[in-house]
Amino acid sequence: MLQGKKILLGITGSIAAYKAAYIVRLLIKSGAEVKVIMTPSAKDFVSPLTLSTLSRNPVLVDLFDEESWANHVMLGRWADIMLIAPLSCNTLAKMAHGQCDNLLLAVYLSATCPVVVAPAMDDDMWHHPSTKENLKRIQSFGNAIIPAEKGELASGLFGDGRMAEPDHIIQFIQDNFFLNKPLAGKKAMVTAGPTYEAIDAVRFIGNHSSGKMGAAIAKELYDRGADVTLVMGPATIDFSANGINMIHVTSAEDMYKACHKIFPDADLAIMSAAVADYTPVAKAHGKIKKKEEKLVLELTKTKDILKSLGEKKKKGQVLVGFALEASNEKEYALEKLEKKNADMIILNSLNDKGAGFGHDTNKITIFQKKRKEIKFELKSKEQVAKDIVDTIIKTYYA
Repeated sequence: MLQGKKILLGITGSIAAYKAAYIVRLLIKSGAEVKVIMTPSAKDFVSPLTLSTLSRNPVLVDLFDEESWANHVMLGRWADIMLIAPLSCNTLAKMAHGQCDNLLLAVYLSATCPVVVAPAMDDDMWHHPSTKENLKRIQSFGNAIIPAEKGELASGLFGDGRMAEPDHIIQFIQDNFFLNKPLAGKKAMVTAGPTYEAIDAVRFIGNHSSGKMGAAIAKELYDRGADVTLVMGPATIDFSANGINMIHVTSAEDMYKACHKIFPDADLAIMSAAVADYTPVAKAHGKIKKKEEKLVLELTKTKDILKSLGEKKKKGQVLVGFALEASNEKEYALEKLEKKNADMIILNSLNDKGAGFGHDTNKITIFQKKRKEIKFELKSKEQVAKDIVDTIIKTYYA
């Protein structure tokens, strides 16, 4: 994705500057052209010779150097992205208030390309109100901020403020600026979260689904260019301000109706919601009083949304389902793939530690037609979403 891209790397005076050499190496390895600007204090932490060797370009430092003075305007026009990593607390404050006392700041203020920063500082500095205000201020100017991470700091403390790891920085740039849009013009429907099946006015049958997996898939589809509608059961996640159309539902019947309304016009549907299998036959009005020793509920099956969509699926539509299993996992997933006329089933196992409900990670196996099986390791749900969408694109939209 970075092949042929022009990256201008700014390095400021921070102990994390030693990681800049690795950033340059990764960018060059990805096929990017890299030029480096350093603040004078950055030279105390990493050698310009190292960076010029890795970038295959001279490193610029001094504002009034004969070679750099006339170039400070052109550098910001030359680049596709200006990346400042690490961004020190000092340079952050100067950027927030338009100061220009070194070449890096002169180029920043002249840049017409997007600017991305990766802050690096000690925990107490990171949490200081002035730092928070300065970050908000430069973000309001249109700059993108790669969040600092938690970890071991130069002070010896463990906390927030550690610069994002170089591979995370490269991934951020790729995902936010150079990700191609193979799903442009495609309409996608995603379901997420639990359903709540009312017992009375205050109680319900539900499950522990957070909706995080479906939300991550919806975002990934949107980032790849799709027009996304997210049908979300009861959950706190809200993407409506980010260009994703959200429909909030409560019960399995609500989700069934919403999906059947959207699906006829969808090119792609990914059914990741944890829909209740049963719902009470009768819903009591008001609140059931606690009188008897036992309360017997009569339950009936909910409508099978995936199967019903599979029956209505038209040529060219792609239908993806999820299966959460605890035993005979592969057999059940393959059976679901066939019986529900799905194109792909994504298996979660209750036996995998760190996967499924209540986690920020997941581990999946994708089953496709002709018993094709693709296994993935435990990853963050955001990375799992990328794997799922990559597989869909490769299979159906390449």
